Amino acid sequence: HLLAVEEEDTPKPVVVVPTEESNAKSAEQPIDRYHEEGDDNEEGEIAGGEVDESSAVPESHPLEHSWTFWFDNPSVKSKQTTWGSSLRSVFTFSSVEDGGVLELTHGADFYCFKHNIEPKWEDPICVNGGKWTMNFPKEKSDKSWLYTLLALIGEQFDHGDEICGAVVNIRGKQERISIWTKNASNEAAQVSIGRQWKEFLDYTNSIGFIIHEDAKKLDRNAKSAYTA
Repeated sequence: HLLAVEEEDTPKPVVVVPTEESNAKSAEQPIDRYHEEGDDNEEGEIAGGEVDESSAVPESHPLEHSWTFWFDNPSVKSKQTTWGSSLRSVFTFSSVEDGGVLELTHGADFYCFKHNIEPKWEDPICVNGGKWTMNFPKEKSDKSWLYTLLALIGEQFDHGDEICGAVVNIRGKQERISIWTKNASNEAAQVSIGRQWKEFLDYTNSIGFIIHEDAKKLDRNAKSAYTA
């Protein structure tokens, strides 16, 4: 609801008209930069009154890293199609205000990776890494996906430099969220990431970490290198 403000109660702007006396004092006294910095009013301009907040430039909250959203729809691929050929970057953001969450669509994969890292096993940053994975019932991953993204871009992980990004897979019977990391051999960092992730999402089931190289060789038969 909008509150009506009577015209007589509205503060009147103060018009400052410089005089020779005031100019002389300004020359003699140092300017208080703490209060005056950014005050570029010309002589005779309005220097008081209320500020129109609707016209003010919104404050930006830059992120430590830029992030890119990617989209893939493996459900429409033919068996002859090379994996990753339909992977597309959607947009990149570097501040809280620029970010957003894509609507999750059945049969699709959505990725959020640090800028300049492609969500592919072959990417130089990902090639020696692996991933933690959580499973969810159908249509139950939305909130956990959002909280995962907030933890990533908010740099909530102690070993955040080890993280490449995250992916959510939307399927008919279940949905999965995975966090990809850089160095699978760094057990301490991987286990820390897995445990913290569970804490952030209040996820009580055990989760496993599978090395990308094992997944490429053994596919679904790959075993977890670490658990949390």
